[in-house]
This record gives sequence, C-alpha cells and structure tokens, in this order.
Amino acid sequence: MYANGGLIQLLAKKIYQWSRTGSDQRCTLSLFAAMGNSCSNNLGIPPAKGPNAVGCSDFMMDHTVEGTFFRLYYPCVVSDNAEKPDWIPCKGYFYGLADFMKINRGLSEKIFNYLFGSFKIPAALNGSYKQNGKYPVVIFSHGLGAFRTLYSAICTELASQGFIVASVEHRDESASATYFYHQKPQEPEKDEASPPKPNPEAPENLVEEWMYYRSLKPGESEFPLRNKQVKQRADECIKALDTLIQINSGKNMENVLQTEFDWTTLENSMDLCRIAVMGHSFGGATVVEALCKDVNFKCGIALDAWMFPLDEEIYVRVKQPIFFINSEKFQWAGNISRMRKLDSSSTSMQRKMITIKGTVHQSFPDFTFLTGNWIGKILKLKGEIDPQVGIDLCNRASLAFLQRHLGLDKDFNQWDHLIEGKDHNLIPGTNVTEIS
Repeated sequence: MYANGGLIQLLAKKIYQWSRTGSDQRCTLSLFAAMGNSCSNNLGIPPAKGPNAVGCSDFMMDHTVEGTFFRLYYPCVVSDNAEKPDWIPCKGYFYGLADFMKINRGLSEKIFNYLFGSFKIPAALNGSYKQNGKYPVVIFSHGLGAFRTLYSAICTELASQGFIVASVEHRDESASATYFYHQKPQEPEKDEASPPKPNPEAPENLVEEWMYYRSLKPGESEFPLRNKQVKQRADECIKALDTLIQINSGKNMENVLQTEFDWTTLENSMDLCRIAVMGHSFGGATVVEALCKDVNFKCGIALDAWMFPLDEEIYVRVKQPIFFINSEKFQWAGNISRMRKLDSSSTSMQRKMITIKGTVHQSFPDFTFLTGNWIGKILKLKGEIDPQVGIDLCNRASLAFLQRHLGLDKDFNQWDHLIEGKDHNLIPGTNVTEIS
C-alpha cells in the first residue's frame, strides 16, 4: 500500500518496531530526538513566499457522512498575534495513523505526538479575509492515508499568491482518519406542552463519529474498491466546489463546526470562471476523474499521480489541460503509459509532464519538512534534493501552468520554462523507460 501512495505506513512501522525493542522509554525518546523531532529549530513547514498573508479555517456543511468537509486557505489581513493551527488537528488523527498500521493506539499516539505534535501550519487560524477583488479557486485532493492538513506547504503557497484553496478531507475510507456527526437520541417527550424542536445542526445536539482507513479484506480485489473510491472522491471535490459557489453567492451556509471565521466575507470573492483541481497520488487520479465529471474545472495538476483506480474509458473523455508533476523515484512504466493515454485524447499542448530530480513520492506532502535528514532518507520521506528546492519547483511550475490555462493577469509566466522541464533539477517528461 505504501507503494500505491500511503503517506506514513513505512514511517509508523519502523518507529513502532524501534520503540518495542528498547526497555527504557528514555532511550526510545532519545532515539526519536536523534531522528529529528518537533523540537528541532531546523524542522518545520516553510512559510509561504507570496505577497499575501495566509489564513485558514475549516468548513463542514451537513453534519452527516454525506456532507462536505474541507480546510480553506485564503489571502488574509496581516495580524501580528494570529494563532497558528496545529498541523495534526487532534489525537483522533493519531489514532487513525495507528489503526492504519494495525498497531497499539496508546503507544503510537505518544510516538506521533512526540515527533509531530508541536508543529504548526504557517497560516492564521480564522484570520480575517483580505478583500482584493476576485480570487481564482483550487480544490485540492489528498493522497491515500492522508487528510486535509498534510499538504499545507503547497496550499499556503497558492493562497499567498492569490488563490482560494479548499483542501478536501475525503470520506471514502481512504483517509487515515476523518470524522462527522450523528444526532443525539431524542429524550422521551413529557406530557407538558412540547418545547420548540432543537436545531439538529447545533453542536449540543450532535455526537462526533470517526471514520478510519479501510484496508483490503483477505482475498479482495483492489481495483473495484479503488475505482469506487476515486469516483466518490471526485464527487466530494465537486461538492466542495458547489459549497464555495453558494458561499460566493452570499447564501447563508451553516458551518457545523461554528468556527470564528466570518464566512459571509467571502461573498463575491471568487472568480468562478477560473477554477482548477489539484491532488497528490490517489489525489492525482481524483484530479483526472473530477475533470471528466465537471467542466467547471478548467485544468488540473496531478502530483505523482497513481493512475490505477481509473476506468480505461475515462481517458478519451477528459478535455481539459492536465499537468503531471512527478517524482524521480516513484513512477513506473505502466503508470506513465496511463498518463500518456491522455496525450492521445487531446492536443499535446494541453498535456504536460515533468519530473523533479532527486525527489521521492513523499516530497510533496509536509512530512518531508518534518523529519531529520538521515531518517527522512531512510524512510523515503526525503529525496536527494533539498525539500525546499523541490517544493519551490513544484509550486512555481504549478503557478505558471495555472496562469497559462486560467488566463490570469499575474507574473507567474516567469516560470513558464519549468512547465517544459527547463531547469537543471528537472527532467522534461519522465526518467522512466516507457513501454513502446
């Protein structure tokens, strides 16, 4: 599963095995410190480089599992005392990572909390929205075993450059953990006059329910499950976009989470003629599926896409431009050949592919910034390239592609050469020997 895009499987297994071999907990914690943990001054998610300060807030519409749940990143008003959100939102996500690995929750929660618990996302939690015309929109889809907060280096950079970005948390059982709510059981009514019926969306009337990663059952074929999931994932991206469209129209949308952010300030804030979809690994396949399902998405960016979940017939149905940004170490001939099928379904000018030298599959999510150098390489969370250089190439190439295909009046075209793979850290197309 790790080879198919699971974020932390190898990491969790190695750490758990190491922790089991030491009889003295202090020795185990010393090992973690040597590995590089959240106390290190050299580790952390890099701040965005664009001209705008970045805010973020969570939105959940409809408390049930059929609702939509995403983290929104947006340009915000500068605030010197802004609170930054935890990278891992709460311990339920640590439990999800433990269950994903089928290891003890108690010990694993302590390990993950020690390694990653103090990291913050470089954004103002519920920061005030910055009014400055209409911003283009990006919907982001996470990879297998991930959740909505793990790609903040990419999402905050886009927001700092003038995008509104919704990072969806999928409820297809491909996330390591997510949650929704169900209503509390109603108490029996008394004989007295019935009081007004309670608001079913009010927090005091809801009970939190967690959903964790679903493993393959013994003997179960993988494609039917993944194909079903990628279709649901695309629908969830579309549902998130529909929610933003309604918020943009000024419709009063009930946020079940009741965050402090004033969602009404987003009225008429989005350029709904300029919408893109972006994702990593399983999220890359979700990009292709979403483009096929909704023409509101004008283009897509697939980061180290895992193409296995897609139907064969989908390739001829996708008409929008797609940009494949791949790592050097993850791809293989069969996967690349599936990407190439999209070339034959449209003009070659619309389909681009580059490979970032020295990168691994996990060079795109935030883990690459949060582990020490040697352990990051052992666990394949880091490649040979400096993580900051790698993510800068990814972000700048993405911005250039978005300007080209969304018709933006920006200066991102200064990075047009990256789309063609013209940089000493890039390979035009792929490093993989392709099937002839």
